[in-house]
Amino acid sequence: MSGRDRTYGTSARESWAAGVRVPSWAECLALMEEFGMLPHIREHCFMVQAVARELGRALAAAGLPVHLPLLVAGALLHDLGKTPCLGTGEDHARFGADLLTARGYPEVARVVAQHIHLEDRPADSRPVSEAAIVNYADKRVLHTRVVPLAERFADLKRRYGRTPEHRARISYYEECCRRLEARLFAPLNLTPDDLLRLNDRRMPWQSSGSP
Repeated sequence: MSGRDRTYGTSARESWAAGVRVPSWAECLALMEEFGMLPHIREHCFMVQAVARELGRALAAAGLPVHLPLLVAGALLHDLGKTPCLGTGEDHARFGADLLTARGYPEVARVVAQHIHLEDRPADSRPVSEAAIVNYADKRVLHTRVVPLAERFADLKRRYGRTPEHRARISYYEECCRRLEARLFAPLNLTPDDLLRLNDRRMPWQSSGSP
């Protein structure tokens, strides 16, 4: 998963892509093992990766700059900090990002850090980032199934909407994610519902361990 993505349109962007250090698929799996990622979290990460990859390839084909190796690694490792943080109250996104920064993967760390809350809000006019794609992909996967945003956020409200303030915050993030969805799909011949087909597809890692 190294090298540069041929879809980058400017020399500066190409130079940046070539300089990004990204763990291989096998290295991602080794990190999952090292930090004790629970099996159900691992399966969730695999499906988030499938959604992110599908979107990333479509966006790249539409001419948008997408660093696919960075996207895949960020999606696979987005919940790297979740198991160590269970029961501690720590921010698992920040914890996972710090682990990856310490291992020499700062760009992957930035993607992981933003998988819950994006630094660049969906109204941002910059090109779509790998962090935005992973953030959206995570919001489309409920446990190990691809679902519409409404179903995913309904589950978040049931589990985490303990107070009116919590519910209002989740509703705010849902609206942000809907705007992000519109931005991601605007240049594509795909619809958000097309991603549901991934539920019926046997994924390569289920048989061979790697896509």
